[in-house]
Amino acid sequence: MSQPQHTRARATGRTSPCRQIDLALQGGGSHGAFTWGVLDRLLEEDRLEIAAISGTSAGAMNAVALAAGLMDGGRDGARRVLRDFWRRVSQSSPFHHLQNSAVGALLGPAADWLSPWIEPWKRAASLWGQQLSPYQLNPLNLNPLRDILLDTVDFDRVRHCHKTQLFIAATQVRTGALRVFDQRTLNADMVMASACLPLMFQAVEIDGEGYWDGGYAGNPSLMPLITESLADDLLLVQINPIQREAVPTSAGDILDRINEVTFNASLVKEMRSIALLKQLIADEGRPGHAYRNPLFQRVDALRVHLIDGGASLTPLGAGSKTTTHWAFLSQLHDLGFKAADEWLTQHGADIGVRSSLDLSGVLAS
Repeated sequence: MSQPQHTRARATGRTSPCRQIDLALQGGGSHGAFTWGVLDRLLEEDRLEIAAISGTSAGAMNAVALAAGLMDGGRDGARRVLRDFWRRVSQSSPFHHLQNSAVGALLGPAADWLSPWIEPWKRAASLWGQQLSPYQLNPLNLNPLRDILLDTVDFDRVRHCHKTQLFIAATQVRTGALRVFDQRTLNADMVMASACLPLMFQAVEIDGEGYWDGGYAGNPSLMPLITESLADDLLLVQINPIQREAVPTSAGDILDRINEVTFNASLVKEMRSIALLKQLIADEGRPGHAYRNPLFQRVDALRVHLIDGGASLTPLGAGSKTTTHWAFLSQLHDLGFKAADEWLTQHGADIGVRSSLDLSGVLAS
């Protein structure tokens, strides 16, 4: 992984006022390492203060790692904990030790020489998983991600973090309703609930209720940022493509596209609701503060921004969301770091001034 340019904002000697911004972080398996790269770059910007984060699945894991790090070393601490978390994820890969051996160095990156053998096994496991539930395949409910979270994230620091707010989404199995967990009681089980894929892991039980991946109900949920945060700028980091150029024809590609559509549906719905409210306010010629409804006031003031990882991540394929070797995660990090750097160059001046995302396109789609 290329070395990030540390303290870039400090080195320029800029005296720009600090701007508060909320972050909405999507889930998407190992593609969440793209978001890690985005966060790594944003944390270099002293002029930006992350007021609140709404995260789902991998986005939730990035969020708690960042919050714990902020309380244990500020921005540099947040960058360190994020890196430690993703390094541990890579070490959980069954190919980690081979890749880091002399043999692995001679044979080259695993993504190049193991893929022809790995992918058929992934497809076979996926088909097998459709016949047997995780209660049959994994009766002990083993999930290495929980141990990684507990080893790298200090949840006591997360619960007491006063440098940012957290909103972690999960889907209640029994009702299908969205549940946003309270930061003050947040623990590893709640984050695991946000990332619980029902065909891979048993539902996570919290207070007598079972929960699945938050992506079904909010990926991520935007409303808590609008109603609970004081920041007027909202930056969405999107890693699941909303559109694809071609109609999938193979069984695997069809299933992948179904998952993409499903995990984007709640986000698209919220974005359209925001766009519609803004349009209604504009059409009536009444600014939001003229309404008594506080939601109208907040939506009118809201400025929306987007870092879209689709162009970078789509060519990798949805199947790569389960790839966790370090070379691949580092590649994703660098893509996210670059995307954030380019976004700051093009739209950094818009923060606190105007939206850089045209919401009219959301209503037209």
